[in-house]
This record gives sequence, structure tokens and C-alpha cells, in this order.
Amino acid sequence: MSTQQPTFELRSEEELSLDLIEAQYALKDSQDKKNAKSVLILVSGIELAGKGEAVKQLREWLDPRYLKVKADAPKLLSADETFWQSYTRFIPAEGQIVVMFGNWYSDLLSTAMHVAKPLDETLFDAYVEQMRSFEHDLQNNNVHVIKVWFDLSWKSLQKRLDQIDASERHWHKLHGLDWRNKKQYDTLQSLSQRFTDDWYVIDGEDAERRDQCFAQYILQTLQELPVHQTKVTEKWQQAKIPNELLEPSKQVLDKDQYKDELSKLTKKVADALRYDDRKVIVALEGMDAAGKGGAIKRIVKKLDPREYEIHTIGAPERYELRRPYLWRFWNKLNDGEKITIFDRTWYGRVLVERIEEYATTVEWQRAYDEINRFEQSLVDSQTIVVKIWLAISKDEQAVRFKEREETPHKRFKITPEDWRNREKWDDYLDAAADMFERTNTDYAPWYVIATDDKNTARIEVLKAILKQLKAD
Repeated sequence: MSTQQPTFELRSEEELSLDLIEAQYALKDSQDKKNAKSVLILVSGIELAGKGEAVKQLREWLDPRYLKVKADAPKLLSADETFWQSYTRFIPAEGQIVVMFGNWYSDLLSTAMHVAKPLDETLFDAYVEQMRSFEHDLQNNNVHVIKVWFDLSWKSLQKRLDQIDASERHWHKLHGLDWRNKKQYDTLQSLSQRFTDDWYVIDGEDAERRDQCFAQYILQTLQELPVHQTKVTEKWQQAKIPNELLEPSKQVLDKDQYKDELSKLTKKVADALRYDDRKVIVALEGMDAAGKGGAIKRIVKKLDPREYEIHTIGAPERYELRRPYLWRFWNKLNDGEKITIFDRTWYGRVLVERIEEYATTVEWQRAYDEINRFEQSLVDSQTIVVKIWLAISKDEQAVRFKEREETPHKRFKITPEDWRNREKWDDYLDAAADMFERTNTDYAPWYVIATDDKNTARIEVLKAILKQLKAD
């Protein structure tokens, strides 16, 4: 339990409701402003402690149209899925409030209490740390996360179980526990002590005080609308640009050798992707005209179209800008495709968004650690992440741009924006250098591939995938 639990006095319900609605609309009106935020309320606790009643009362005091409630039965955490994966689509946008009855902590408790495969303490604590890191990243992206635990003594719980209407019993199966079992109750209480130190704990004995404390705690959060941090506290240390970016290899692969290797490698890659038990994400980045499209064609050449999904990433939509920047990528992984290919990626945050100042300095400098945690969680959940940067020389890019302009079926590939981006070539090199230095990890390394010769590049892309899959 937190040592700094807030305390509240009972208030007039009419006054409390008025303050809540005013704060709710102020939050709603913050959308697209410099103090915009959303509120995510995680609710958990002892059964019959009054969670549902408190949320119901909150809904009556607020404008119910703008309070979303998600309530799902807890599920067991899985080794091949991140704990956040099934919840990210419900992360609120700026100005929204979402209550999650079913959340990652409910899943953690359910998994820890599972008789067949209980979690040991070390793994339990590791999950808690991962969850807190995820919540920290949400907070940094203007999703205010508050966590409320509703507590109830054993004696009161038994009394309420005696009084509960038979028609309502099917609603009260949190964690699938036998709430008549004192040992299970004590175990759950013991487990809750391992993560509720940053939760607001409400005693569910007194219904009026319970509902008011919950509502006033929410009110306190709604009324906090600070302007987003923009001041950088540390001086940025620019990374040295790798030579493989400054002078990409111009090695040329013989045409006949290319055909032979391509035939062998496309089949080998298809088999490796298809028969590996893990999910695979191939993330392609690089300068314009570096050959991402051509590389993708060769990756999927021997795959059935139903086996993979390709996501081409452009500028975020307006509704996406109102959520954490990783949100649109989280949700592209929710369908659980075994093979997912990204033509441009979440690294846009530290590339184009940095250079064009779509992201503040605070945001893009913070993003490296956020991205590393994101990729780490994927790898920990049986996903292979293959990150490939396609390096092209500035001269070769100009040749390809002119070729596109002069070739009817390629003109759609070239726009004035592409030529404008060339003017910021050095800025992109600086950004790429920082990206490599800060996100090249053991679990998700970067593969930098020279593309001045298209045939060589396509072969090297296939080899990189095999290497990361350890299938070479």
C-alpha cells in the first residue's frame, strides 16, 4: 500500500457531480492542445468490495457518454503474447476517459493463482516491472494512468457472499477464485502487496465513503492539466556517422550468380519464416529509392499471400496523433499474423518526425528507450524482430529519382516531397547514426545493407533475415 494515500472528506453529491462534469469537459476540450491528455483508470481488488458500484456511481456523476468502461474476464498471460497486446486498442485518445475492469494486473493475478501453472515470485515481479515501464511510457505520451485497488476484509467478504442474490453470482468470478477459501483470499492479498504500492487503495466497507473517495480521486486527476514538457535537461551527444552510410559499398553481383542465389535464398527464407514457431517482424528503413519495395517482393516471393501482412507506413492520421505514437504499431500486431513486414516503421519518430520537427525534442530523445522496451517485449514474447536499413549513396539516389520521372510506370514513385527530402540528406544521416547507436541491441540488432547495386542488396536482405532467424 502506498505511504502517500490521499484522504478525502464526504461532499455534497450535487457539488461533486458539478465539479466532475466541469473537469470532464475541460479534459475533453484539451484535445489537440499543449495540455492535452487522456485518463486510463485500472480497477482491481477483492470481489464484492464495490468496484462495479463505484464505477456505476461515477458514471452517474459524470456525463456517461464520455466515460468508456471495458470489462472482460481475466485471462492467463501467455509466453507468446505481450501482456499489453489485447489492451492497446482501448488506450484512450486525448480528452477521453477509459475504465478497465479487466486489465494486465487482473491477468497477472489470474495467472499467479492458476493451480496448474502458478507463477514463481521472480517472474511475477518481472511482470510487474514490465507493466510499470509500459505505464511510464503511456504517462510520457500523455496518457494519465491511475490504478485503484478496492479492498475488503475476509469477514466482510463472507458476509456479502451470504447476502448476494443468486442471479448476480455469475458476475462475481474475478480471477476464477473460490471466495469462500481463506487460503486463496490470503494468497491474493499477499500477491497484491507486491504491486499496489503505487495504487490508490480504497476500503470497500462503507459504500458512501468508497464511492466518494473513488470519484474524488478521479476528480483530482481530471483537474490536473499541465502543459506538456518541452524543455530538454541534458545536452544531446550526436553519434558519429558510420562509414557504411557515408560510403555504401558499390559491390556488383554477377547477374547469373544473382539468379542462382535468389532462387535458393527465397525458398530458404520462405521455409524459415513458415516453419519457425515464433512470429517474425521484418522492419525496413532507409532513404527514399533505396529499394524497400524490391526487397519486400523478394522476401515474399515464395510465400502464400495468406501467410504474411505488409504495412506501408506514412504520416499518422489525425486520430492516431491523439494517442501514444506507438499505438498505431501496437494495433497492427493485434491480429497476431505470424509474419509481418513493415515498409517504414516506428523509427519514423527519431527520423522524419525529428528532422521535420513533428515531434518535440523531448519526445524524440525519449523515444529511443521507449522503442527498445517495445522491441524487448516483442522478443520476450517469442517474436523475432529483423531490422534492416537500406543504405544508398546520394548520387545513386539522384539517378533513380530521374529514372522514375522518365519511366511512365514508375512516375507514381516520385514526388516533389522526395526531392525536398534530399535537401536534408545530412540531417537524415545524423538521425540514422543516433538511431543505430541507441537502438542496436543484442535482441534486435540493425543490419545495414548497401543498395547501390540492387541485386546485391536483395540477396543481402534475405541473408540478414536468415541470420536473425539463425537459419543461415
